[in-house]
Amino acid sequence: MPDPYYITTAIHYPNGKPHIGHAYETIAADVMARFQRLRGREVRFQTGTDEHGLKMAQKARELGQTPRALADEMSGYFKALFDKLDISYDRFLRTTDVDHHEASRAIWRAMEAKGDIYLDRYEGWYSIRDEAFYDEKELVEGEGGERLSPQGTPVEWTEEETCFFRLSAYQDRLIELLNRPGFCEPASRRNEMLAFVEGGLKDLSISRTSFDWGVKVPGHDDHVMYVWVDALTNYVTGVGYPDGGEMWEKFWPADLHLIGKDIVRFHTVYWPAFLMSADLPLPKKVFGHGFLLNRGQKESKSLGNVTDPGELADRFGVDALRYFLMAEVTFGQDGSYSAEALVNKVNAELANSFGNLAQRTLSMVQKNMDGALERFETSGEDKALLTIVQVACRNALPDAFDSLSFSTGIEAWLRAVYACNQYVDEQAPWSLKKTDPKRMKVVLQTLVLAIRDLAIAIQPVIPTKAAAVLDQLDVPDNARDFAALSDESWFDARVATGKTLDKPSPIFPRLELSEAETA
Repeated sequence: MPDPYYITTAIHYPNGKPHIGHAYETIAADVMARFQRLRGREVRFQTGTDEHGLKMAQKARELGQTPRALADEMSGYFKALFDKLDISYDRFLRTTDVDHHEASRAIWRAMEAKGDIYLDRYEGWYSIRDEAFYDEKELVEGEGGERLSPQGTPVEWTEEETCFFRLSAYQDRLIELLNRPGFCEPASRRNEMLAFVEGGLKDLSISRTSFDWGVKVPGHDDHVMYVWVDALTNYVTGVGYPDGGEMWEKFWPADLHLIGKDIVRFHTVYWPAFLMSADLPLPKKVFGHGFLLNRGQKESKSLGNVTDPGELADRFGVDALRYFLMAEVTFGQDGSYSAEALVNKVNAELANSFGNLAQRTLSMVQKNMDGALERFETSGEDKALLTIVQVACRNALPDAFDSLSFSTGIEAWLRAVYACNQYVDEQAPWSLKKTDPKRMKVVLQTLVLAIRDLAIAIQPVIPTKAAAVLDQLDVPDNARDFAALSDESWFDARVATGKTLDKPSPIFPRLELSEAETA
């Protein structure tokens, strides 16, 4: 059996409703989780919300709510969105969960027992928006001369008693880790982190006394844990830490932490150091993806360009949104989106290409063969087409997805779709019906086999629509994973039973823009 696979997103900070960036990351993780399941791996997929910290406490105070009430409300929006987007998570973890508080205290005690935590006083710059401490040399100057974090967020001078973690003691081990092939990707993120660590690490403040919304520090009831100690620990909470057991043995260390590029430092420097201190295995890979820009602009409330991904899904369809986000942007780099780009891409690639291929092929099988399949012998052109499809679905797409190059894998799949459409045009089965009916049946059934493989391969990206294609082909549930690619036993069983295919119905309707968007 293939090894189990554990994938996580960052847990999302719910001081506001979810935006397109939250959808992008979580869809990407879902595509990877579904892909691994289709390869026969037992997958654990975790996402959730990071509900503690000063930002949440301040936002709750602004709204006249308790932090817990705000967390309950906002976490509900995230969970509802992910359910709408067909996210196949195994656990939606909230950092207010009881078992997570227990895990956070356990990892704290383990680091403390190692001698890596001590009490002192912190004086320095802190960004509430980033929930991050910054050294003076990291700050940048704003347009008005004010100090800003490297992310462009406001910082304030902070002084308070705090517990420190001996991050400096792990500098050499972290350099070694960052030089390990495949641990931190893309390479540009790894180089940034290496430069940061090689520049010298200072011990890290890991508790706060200026507010009390967080996990209480063991032995210091007036301290709450720095939100990132708490947040990062979620990854082990979800697989049974500190109790261990079958789930822990099966899934830790994580195969992939999928996160935004702005929090790579926390995941490739702080988190590994905490794990090293607690004598826990390190995650295998951290991948920092880029940002999504709205028509090339970063979204902001002041510009009025914040996109609700739930509204996009309602308007254009969940699978259309999933396909566009994975196919349009080179994963790892920043990308841009718009309603027009989504409609144009989905219409061209799903409705006009794959959808039309499936609809006209199955319609011709219904019309000219009464929906019945029969044994047939392929010739050179047929074998060449099936080879193109097999290479795309068995090799090119999986190889690309393995490296998180989703758009590259989808491009390979789409080239195979184009090859099928070209084959239809060249073979012209509508003409063969009159001149060579036997050859017409070979062409149509070759296409049936190709469409079956294409639908199996694209399931991670468009699970509902791909399943609808497989339903119309009457492919059983146990013949829809990657092991079934190019396997003709399903076809042979269909021929043996003599059961006919039903009349197909359109699966990929064309999308339309509003009048305002076309003006």
